[in-house]
Amino acid sequence: MSFALWSVVVGLLLIFVALSGTVLSRLPLSTAILYLLVGLAVSPLWLGLLAVDPRAHTHLLERLTEVVVLASLFTAGLKLSPGLRDRRWLLPLRLALTSMVLTVLAIAAVAWLLLGLPLGAAVLLGGILAPTDPVLASDVQLHRPGDRDKLRFALTGEGGLNDGSAFPFVMLGLGLLGLHDIGTWGWRWLAVDVVWAVAAGIAVGAGLGVATGRLVLYLRREHKEAVGLDDFLALGLIALSYGAALALHGSGFLAVFAAGVALRHLEQSQTRGGSVQPAVEQAQADPDRSVADAIAVDPRHAPAYMAQAVLGFNQQLERIGELAMVVTIGALLWAVRWEHAVWWFVPLLLAGIRPLCAALGLVGSSSSRRQRWLIGWFGIRGIGSLYYLMFAINRGLSPELVDALTALTLSVVVASIVVHGVSVTPLMAGYERALRGRRSATRRDPAAGRERGSGSSPTGGPRQG
Repeated sequence: MSFALWSVVVGLLLIFVALSGTVLSRLPLSTAILYLLVGLAVSPLWLGLLAVDPRAHTHLLERLTEVVVLASLFTAGLKLSPGLRDRRWLLPLRLALTSMVLTVLAIAAVAWLLLGLPLGAAVLLGGILAPTDPVLASDVQLHRPGDRDKLRFALTGEGGLNDGSAFPFVMLGLGLLGLHDIGTWGWRWLAVDVVWAVAAGIAVGAGLGVATGRLVLYLRREHKEAVGLDDFLALGLIALSYGAALALHGSGFLAVFAAGVALRHLEQSQTRGGSVQPAVEQAQADPDRSVADAIAVDPRHAPAYMAQAVLGFNQQLERIGELAMVVTIGALLWAVRWEHAVWWFVPLLLAGIRPLCAALGLVGSSSSRRQRWLIGWFGIRGIGSLYYLMFAINRGLSPELVDALTALTLSVVVASIVVHGVSVTPLMAGYERALRGRRSATRRDPAAGRERGSGSSPTGGPRQG
């Protein structure tokens, strides 16, 4: 396919998405479904313009998915504005730890007992498919700083945390297959791949996020320097935290997520009194940057402006990455050996294992019944699972396991893109209507609102924050 023809196809797709964005947001149809259809159209299944082979292009696919996931993890961290001591953090921590471990164990058990996979491959499949995707879950994540909704906070935090917390299980699966050293009785896996990797990743990311943010704010406040080019700040911090964590054998994914959280936390701790958001929004809308440059170096507004500018750039980068990778997924489906796909496994995972494990992880939590149900349903699988699959293939999986795991993984990912893409608009619209109804009732009857707030939301659970 010529570069000119590719330019035409990509240009038409981008313009179509830009012009139809408001329409798509009202329909039970996500942009990811559109990208998937475009990928199928340009593949050898129809036009033959792009032929991606999951066996021949594994190194390229690993790097592409890695970059897209990193950008999304940093974005997720920046969205989580409640302070680190806020009890909302308990929900994503439960999901990324308890629910994630239960999901890995459940998938591994099904794969070993019912699919006939070796134990190592079964654990590996659990590590690949257990984490939810931070890239494709943007419709159910926090939309703006200061959003205190428990449902969106839980799904955003889970998507940011469990890509890192799944990595030890991928390494365990590879170790059980003889492709990674886990030590006698797994001591090296526990000490290095779990304890050290998690601790080092979080420490490196948080430390670099705070240090970089403080340096930028010092230069802006004290010397009126380092103004503008916040996109380079975002890319630099992502690359720095990821590379430093990997160099120390820590979790790069957790490091990037922690860097985003740390940068947002720094902004909160240094924003002095009152709301600065109107001034920041005015600065970002300034066409000639005179207001923006003044706000960027203002002692009171500089932290919020920096965090918001970095978030805005990263969200655009995330959208471009989503488009590129979902089109790629559609373009490689022609080469999958679908005889290895077991189709009953897909609904079992998405509608059975995920909701059950999420519910068990949230037992006794402050979330409402409706929130727990929606959290269980929106266990979206996507780019992160594809990354772990390519990572495992490049570590020496046998051809038979490559075909089986590729078919199982992509069948789950494609099904998730479709069913979650179709259901996200009506389900989240219903959830938002319930929240507005409760707020209206509270305004009409404050006493009743306080009574409800002390025990439950209009959906039967504790009050939203």
